[in-house]
Amino acid sequence: MLRFLKYLPLLFIGILHAQEEVVHSVYFQFDKFSLKPEQLKDVVNFIRTSDSTRIETIEIFGYCDDRGKDAYNFVLSQKRANTIQQEFIKNGIKNKVIVTIEGKGRIMIDDDVVENIPEVRSKNRRVDVVLNLKPLPKIQLPGYYNTIQKNHVVGDHIYLDNLLFDRGSSVLTYKSKADLTKIARLLLRNKNIQFEIQGHVCCTPSYHKEAIDRHTGKRKLSHNRAESVYKYLLLKKVPKSRMTFKGYGNTVPLGKGTEYDRRVELVITKV
Repeated sequence: MLRFLKYLPLLFIGILHAQEEVVHSVYFQFDKFSLKPEQLKDVVNFIRTSDSTRIETIEIFGYCDDRGKDAYNFVLSQKRANTIQQEFIKNGIKNKVIVTIEGKGRIMIDDDVVENIPEVRSKNRRVDVVLNLKPLPKIQLPGYYNTIQKNHVVGDHIYLDNLLFDRGSSVLTYKSKADLTKIARLLLRNKNIQFEIQGHVCCTPSYHKEAIDRHTGKRKLSHNRAESVYKYLLLKKVPKSRMTFKGYGNTVPLGKGTEYDRRVELVITKV
């Protein structure tokens, strides 16, 4: 059984560009370190369908459930990790990219866990394949800028590298707020600029132009994202007379990947 886990951002000291991890878990039968052919195929496809230009390193960690002796479980967990490494090498994944192949031994069950212990144990008999991804490249499109310029023209887009949202979320992140605070200061210096705050979403089916905001349960995600930015700039003393906001749903993809479409832009309407 395979399970695809969510993206886990890792923040480095100094809060520079965040590196991302993508974790894919492969589950084993009790006391086994071999896998069915379809499981091996799926874990290889996980690597092949990832963006190879962003894969920096691969780490492989093996685990066991809490039964048995420590020494035996360390060996078994290492064998499970080795199984995945050998399958990767067999399918042309370069060994130099795989920086860690480590058996972690057994995972103990917390004392307060009394229900579904067999299921908990089955989830602990696994290997985690961790892709460490390079930061997304900064966007470079004509008419797009990452800060306020001295000589804007109507139609220019201000695209902030960190003004991206989690899937289904309209909540501003810490890094988004930091970037918006800087933009607010520049807007207060450039008092003639008026703009529309445009919210966008990714990954919705074609018959739904808008996505659901998981915080409200309503299909107004791009609108809510734009409104979040509007309210934050108001908080930073940018006059409401200079701003409007609107959600554009999934109708304006950048064509640079889904990560870029979970965004809000400022579009200059008057200078």
